[in-house]
Formats: sequence, structure tokens, C-alpha cells
Amino acid sequence: MYSREKRVLLREYMEQGWSKSSLAEKLGVSRRTIYHWVTTGQLDRDLDDEKVVYRKRSAVKRKIDRYKGIIHSRLTEYPELSAVRLLEEIRSTGYQGGYSQLAEYVHQVRPVPEPEPVVRFETPAGHQAQVDFAHFKLPWGVRWALVVVLSYSRMLWLRFFHRQDMNTLMSGLEQAFSFFGGVPAEALFDQMRSVVTQDNREGGGRLIENLEFLRFANHWGFRPRVCRPYRAKTKGKVERPIRYVRENFFYGREFISDADLDAKLSRWIDEVANVRVHRTTKERPVDRFEREERTVLQPLAARPYRRVGASGQQSTEVKPKTTGVPLIEVERRPLTVYSEFMEGRV
Repeated sequence: MYSREKRVLLREYMEQGWSKSSLAEKLGVSRRTIYHWVTTGQLDRDLDDEKVVYRKRSAVKRKIDRYKGIIHSRLTEYPELSAVRLLEEIRSTGYQGGYSQLAEYVHQVRPVPEPEPVVRFETPAGHQAQVDFAHFKLPWGVRWALVVVLSYSRMLWLRFFHRQDMNTLMSGLEQAFSFFGGVPAEALFDQMRSVVTQDNREGGGRLIENLEFLRFANHWGFRPRVCRPYRAKTKGKVERPIRYVRENFFYGREFISDADLDAKLSRWIDEVANVRVHRTTKERPVDRFEREERTVLQPLAARPYRRVGASGQQSTEVKPKTTGVPLIEVERRPLTVYSEFMEGRV
């Protein structure tokens, strides 16, 4: 039986005016077959209704075929063995093919390892606080949010500030420690280069290299650490409080002033952020904090930190402000005085 494709071509060519003899030669069939198709009406029926049957292509021999057993054996024993290494091994046994053929086959048959379970890295109670800055645009200007989250209980402290600098960071941390009633053993920071850049008299290019901040950390008794980039396998190690604050508190609310912003923030922290059931711990942060973390925090410092002056000593003296321009008092005199002076009467 001749293929459907040949009959389709025959009908198309006949409509174009080809002779039956020319078609028989072109299609490789006898003229008798063509006459049979025409006289029996096989070219008049709708060939599109026929079910198309494709014959399975015969397998093409490839140079890699003889070495599949070796490849399977090696990948079973060493699943991560590279295709480059396998190419070297099978060429030593006579393989004459190319790398792409081997690489394609290795990709098809390499054993797929079971996915490693995600390991959550949780810190002990009182061990760590995570600190982050973020800016928020308000109708009257930009405000910087300083967020501090205790890694164990997820207890959250947050305040908005006018600036993102070292004074803000240290003042905010002192407020957070007072809010928690204690100090964690370490604080996990981002690089916070902008904070360091604005206050880099004695520091390096990173927050934990800034001498002023190191003195501050020593005063309060915590160890500063830099946050490494987030990785999926360390899920849970680094909280993402900024996104939570934006989506749950900031978006969709209207604020008319800084006082209004602070008032609504305080209510949100007390009534939402610290009393909701955390997705990871399955507990309310305030419950977990009161039960297991508050008592293991380090005690607060006896007094607030005082910044060190340029001389290296802690400075408490408030220097008077000067304009740099001396003030001159001018005495006003009537013009008669100057006239008498010129006449020598004065």
C-alpha cells in the first residue's frame, strides 16, 4: 500500500496540470497505480479524514552505543563523575566519538540524587539579635526604620528615625535593649556601609571594623557579626522583618505626621507583630520570649554609652556654639559730634 503522502502529492500535482506519466516517474510509482487511484475515486475523497500512521524510525547506530555499559557502571558508582572525565576513560578503551554525544547521553542517564532536606539553623535563646535598616517614603519626607529581632523568640522592636547614621544605630540599639530588658550575646548586622561612611573617622569600611561601634558593643557586652548572603539551605537563620513590616504595617495605612506614625507603630507592635503566631516557631513571639528568652539575656549596662571624642577620651563637655565671626558693637552718635571734632572743639 502506497503512503498517504504520495496520494496527497499526486492530487496536488494533477490539479497543477502534470501528466500521469510525469507523475509516475516523479513519485516512483507505476502509471497503472495512478490510473487505479483516479478511476476508483481515491483522489476525490477527503484524505484529511484518514488517520495518519507513522512508522517507527529504525534506530541509528551511534558511536556511543558500545560504551553505554561502561558509562552506566561508572555513574552508578560515582554519580557526580563529570562527562569530561568519562570521555577520557572511554577514549582509552577505543571511543572515537565526540564530547557532545557523550554529554547528551550522560545528561539522560545520570542518577538524580534525592533532594537534601532543608536544615533550619535556629539559635539558642538569648544568643542573637538581627538588626537591619530600611527607608520608607512618607508625604513629608523619608524616614529610616531600624528593626531589631531576637532570633530565638522573634520578638520585634522597631522605631522610625530621621537619619541613618551611627548615632541613630547606637541610640536605637540602646532603646531596643531597654525594650527587651536585656542584651543578646551577639548582634547580626548587614554591612551597613552607609552608616559607616557617614561616621568613618576611626572605622574601616565595614560596621564591625568601626572602632567607635566596637567600643559601643563592648560597653553593652555583645559581639557584632556581619550577616552572610541568604541561602536557601540556611532557611530560618536570617529573618526578613523589613518585608513583614512593609506588607503588614506600612502599606495601606495613612499617616499624617511623625507622631501619628509612632503611635500607630506602637499599637501594631503590641497588638499584632509580637502576638501573632509565627509561621516558623508556631508560637507567639511574646510567649516564647517571656517563657524562655527574657531570663537568659545579659543584663543592661549601668549607663548609656557616651561617644569618644577626637582625643580618645570620653567627652561629656558641651562646647559652646560659635559662628567664627567676631561681634563688633557700633556706637551711634549725632552728626554734631563729628562737626565739633573737625573744628577741634572735642
